[in-house]
Amino acid sequence: MNKEHLSRRAFLGTGAAAGSLLAAPPAVTVPVDPERDEWPKLRPATIHKIFIGRSGSSVNAAGKTVQYLTWGKEELARMNDYLTALETRLGDVKFVGGETIPPTDVAQIAARAASADGLLIIWLSGHGGDYATLEKLSFGIDKPAVSFFQPFSGHGWMWHQQWKGRKVLLLSTSDWGELEEAVALLRVPSLMKQTRILAVNGPRGTKAACSAEQVKNRLGAELITIPNEQILELAKSIDPKAAEAEAENYWIKPAIGILEPTRQEIIDSARYYLAAKKLMIQERAQGICSAACMGNPRGCLTFSKLNDLGMVGACEGDIDSTLTMLLFAHAFRAPGFITDPVIDESKNAVVQFHCTSFTRRADGSRMPFVIRNQTDSGGGVALQVQWQVGEAVTMAKLVNLETMLAVPGKILETGVSPLACRTQFTQSVRSARQLFLNWGAGQIVNPGSPGDLSQYAGAMPMLHRAVFYGNHVRGMRRLGDLMGFKVIEEDLAV
Repeated sequence: MNKEHLSRRAFLGTGAAAGSLLAAPPAVTVPVDPERDEWPKLRPATIHKIFIGRSGSSVNAAGKTVQYLTWGKEELARMNDYLTALETRLGDVKFVGGETIPPTDVAQIAARAASADGLLIIWLSGHGGDYATLEKLSFGIDKPAVSFFQPFSGHGWMWHQQWKGRKVLLLSTSDWGELEEAVALLRVPSLMKQTRILAVNGPRGTKAACSAEQVKNRLGAELITIPNEQILELAKSIDPKAAEAEAENYWIKPAIGILEPTRQEIIDSARYYLAAKKLMIQERAQGICSAACMGNPRGCLTFSKLNDLGMVGACEGDIDSTLTMLLFAHAFRAPGFITDPVIDESKNAVVQFHCTSFTRRADGSRMPFVIRNQTDSGGGVALQVQWQVGEAVTMAKLVNLETMLAVPGKILETGVSPLACRTQFTQSVRSARQLFLNWGAGQIVNPGSPGDLSQYAGAMPMLHRAVFYGNHVRGMRRLGDLMGFKVIEEDLAV
């Protein structure tokens, strides 16, 4: 094409193509699993979208006609098409609204957006958005909000500082892939408000996380304590043939080996899973943690299967890790693995190990696994799962409902130490020495009485972490902006 005769429409078409290249592959996709679909579905998050920008022309004080950029209408159409496709990809988002400022009055939008779960403000090419506009839009910052500012969208970006410290994610980027990530995160507060958690024999963790009232107030989730006997009674009603089929098809056949457990022990564990599943569906729960998981049968296979399905199953009653895994499940659809980490300065690494790893990755594939017994007791049924060397991972934990501890790295090697739980792998860190001396980052032990863990239910708050495939530190920081928690990277000097 002759560059002198490049039409404006052709130029805009080129821009649209470039925009599609900027859009990253979807960060999360709708999970397809018939068994997962047995759980009651959560209501899609409603997000009220607002566009800011102006187009057309006006007459200035000197009587001269001033042409504004006329890209706005075409860009608006492209953006709406993009959001429609994103709505389909995510599966649990519904966009509403769509007003443009100007000409719509902000007060009218405020009334319409009152019932929405979140607010998405998109700045279009043009010269829209001054301090007054942002000040009026502050009505929406009382609920989770994203401001997606594109370069060349005017000078309104200068005033975004007034929104810092409120539950709003501020972005200034030309990459529509970041918009996709932001929308995926904007779903989370609404999904958490619909989340129910069963704590078998009560939760264990930081004081705030063990309070059902505080969990509800801070994160929106409902925490319900139930006795383990309720699941055990329910297990008696499970059809033995159904338990055998579950054990055979999901565990025995796919396993690359079975060492210590008997076939009947695996079936008994499958029966416990089916009982827990039945109870969770009855209670409309997306997560469960158990302080009775070391009983008979043990809960290792149950929690592994739940995490495979995109639900959350957590051992040893660890409510802090349960909440962490729920946030990651809603934000990234990434399953988590609770670990008992130890630090190896000689390898500049942290060694992750426990007996309850998930086996199914977000893409649906399953990692190789061997069915073993539980290391500490020498009984029960647990898993030795082969995590993938070279993959990026994130170790994380939300503590006190207000601080996300996070350490990114890569898997360096897998292990088979008889001193550790069955699933073992070594994760790189930035500074193992810093991580060793900064474990907990001063957020778990009460600063008023160093070393005093009496306010906590056991040592789990300090010990446990959850590990996820992928580097999610940026995503967690952005989610923290939306939900009001801070992120601390434990292996970095402060």
